[in-house]
Amino acid sequence: MSDVDFRQDPYLASGPQTTNLADILERVLDKGIVIAGDIKIDLLDIELLTIRLRLFVASVDTAKKAGIDWWETDPALSSRAYRNALQEENQELRERLKALEAETSDQ
Repeated sequence: MSDVDFRQDPYLASGPQTTNLADILERVLDKGIVIAGDIKIDLLDIELLTIRLRLFVASVDTAKKAGIDWWETDPALSSRAYRNALQEENQELRERLKALEAETSDQ
């Protein structure tokens, strides 16, 4: 007859582990998740409307690694982009003014 050892081994898996919402959110933001879908509205086999939805949920660092950084260049979302847009517009207006002044001085 053999002896049976009923002691708990700390290295054995004890079943599924529970995960809280914070852990799931951290994992999603760290790795990123893409949700995609299309909505089509047809009437008598005539396509009236198509809406394409693409959603990428990730942290800023993960999005930058994926090459997504549109919020840095959108003047409505970034004060730096807004200043750059104003500087570009200012430079363009100065060049146009210079060209107009050159035209009027030649006449």
